[in-house]
Amino acid sequence: MAKYLLVDGFNMAFRAYYAVHELTRSDGFPTNALYGWVRSMWKLTDEQKPKGTIVFFDLGGAQAKLELLPEYKANRGETPEDFEKQVPIIKELTRAMGFGLYEKNGVESDDLLAAHATRICSEEGDAHVYIVSADKDFAQTVSERIHMLLPPPTANPRLGWRILDPEGVKEKFGVTTDQIPDYLSLIGDTSDNIPGVPGVGPKTAAKWLNEYGNLDGVTRNAAELKPIRFREILPTMVKQLKINRKIIFFDPNCGPDSIPDGNVDPSALFSILEKMEMKTHLKEAQKRYAQGELDL
Repeated sequence: MAKYLLVDGFNMAFRAYYAVHELTRSDGFPTNALYGWVRSMWKLTDEQKPKGTIVFFDLGGAQAKLELLPEYKANRGETPEDFEKQVPIIKELTRAMGFGLYEKNGVESDDLLAAHATRICSEEGDAHVYIVSADKDFAQTVSERIHMLLPPPTANPRLGWRILDPEGVKEKFGVTTDQIPDYLSLIGDTSDNIPGVPGVGPKTAAKWLNEYGNLDGVTRNAAELKPIRFREILPTMVKQLKINRKIIFFDPNCGPDSIPDGNVDPSALFSILEKMEMKTHLKEAQKRYAQGELDL
């Protein structure tokens, strides 16, 4: 069985940034995200031993989604300057460590990643893909051969990496994987500024979808909904719910037909780690890649 890891770059990088605090180079340049990134990627690949690993980063400008909802993600605050400074170096490290990297302006990395996961499984009959992210949107992509690999919770890192399969999605959200876009459309997503039905939470959304099957079924049966107060509210939200679903549902046709996995470049990696004064990681890298390009 061929195993592939597709990594949600910013999701993982932010986790690395917040997991390690007040780590800088001697001149004050921040290195906490770099430290956490390298450590996490090594641990991840050591444990999973994938055939290939590709990291997807967002370049912004999700044009199709912004046309549907101009306020999409407009509520997000400024990215910490210390984090932004480290992003270009994270990308350099990613390539030097031998991981593939893909990004495309105007298309969200989530869509690119999800489409590539499906493409791998359609082209390789025995392939299994693990999406490395804590983003609940990816639950819609989970199947028998595509699972989510959830990072250790920041509040309880001892739990370690956890696999979310179709049964896990049902247990976690109360709906099946194909119902996830409808589920998220109903409850909304404050982090992405997607407005759900006012007052509808996860339990109510799951109950409706289990009873009526999908979003269309829920709206057709608005007059029967419980609690009763939603019988008047839901019909006023039909247009918004359709927009929500279009935004949340991943585009299966985006991205290239293939993305190179990447190759380890020990000399470039050593140079970056030395420049950033990451002495512990440099020693580890020299042990791992002392004989040139090695398998991860």
